[in-house]
Amino acid sequence: MLERTPTRMVNRITLSHIEIPMAEPFRISSGVVDSKESVIIRIERDGLVAFGEASPMSGGFYSTETPESSFEFLAEKAIPDLIAEGVFRPSFVEEGLRGSSREPFAWAGLEGALWDLRVLEENTSFPELLEADPHPIESGLAVGIPSCIEDLIETYERYLRDGYKRLKIKIEPGWDLKPLRAVSEAFAGVPLMVDANSAYSEEHFPVFERMDELGLLMIEQPLSKNDIEGHSRLQRLLKTPICFDESASSVESLDRAFRRKACRIVNLKIQRLGGLRQAKKMHDLCRKNGVPTWVGTMPELGIGALHALYLALLPNNLFPTDVEAGDRWFVEDIIDPPIRVHSGLIEIPEVHRKRPCVDMAVVDRYTKKAATVTF
Repeated sequence: MLERTPTRMVNRITLSHIEIPMAEPFRISSGVVDSKESVIIRIERDGLVAFGEASPMSGGFYSTETPESSFEFLAEKAIPDLIAEGVFRPSFVEEGLRGSSREPFAWAGLEGALWDLRVLEENTSFPELLEADPHPIESGLAVGIPSCIEDLIETYERYLRDGYKRLKIKIEPGWDLKPLRAVSEAFAGVPLMVDANSAYSEEHFPVFERMDELGLLMIEQPLSKNDIEGHSRLQRLLKTPICFDESASSVESLDRAFRRKACRIVNLKIQRLGGLRQAKKMHDLCRKNGVPTWVGTMPELGIGALHALYLALLPNNLFPTDVEAGDRWFVEDIIDPPIRVHSGLIEIPEVHRKRPCVDMAVVDRYTKKAATVTF
């Protein structure tokens, strides 16, 4: 990857909407995807080249934002505003997040590129800027909803050879207790959690009370993201901690959740929160309130995944991250070398320890739409 442009320097920002096939289809309660789309932001300024990744899932799979909407928002709003203001710092994004058009995935991608630019300008690193101490990071295995229990068991057996430190099962009404019991029996002693992606409602509380008997690590996002009161009532019924994902959308929402004792664990997702600054604020708030955190993924391609790993270095992240080996998700990744898992641990490769090392040949190969503005 080139960090400096040729002698004749050109200041420009390029957006690349890319699509890379996934290693296998991934299904959760809200849908299924078989490819990963992201918008790569490349900032060339004063001879430096910085990268970010806006990484919503396609088709409203996880959120209302899509790769198309993020590309459009960046091209028509965020980047023109950035160039007009000339504030090429992560703080620019914080102002944008306060506006009427939140678009957190787009802002997270742009902020990531601005963090990267700052790393280059100051000859520092992401961990240093986050005040995080580098160390091996525990990785957990997440598997989508398969066609049958036998496929679920086979998938876990295949990937657990890499030593992942916990299992996560995606659940939905009708696919919960039976597969959970099967996995508990097949992999006794391996920490187990579930992720509902907001698929349940109050009528399903008896299901979670029965689930409570299984000694799960946590139950992630059982109810809709705005149902703080429902989560509070459910948490009072359970010994198992409820983990907020979609509901942990802002510092304000977490303040309310903590007052209502609606969750005991929080999943931090940089893309959902609009960038690393917001994610670190949430980490610090949780730490202050004695609520442990861990770092989730969309999953992102390599740029976003490395940003998640830098965040995972912070001290309140007490559970394995959802960041897994790159070839677990994608047929090819945009960083070189890709992320790998050994004995359940991710050691950030030397070339990525300061910042992501991007393979532009892969970005170009999978680009389906691009736009460039010179300034």
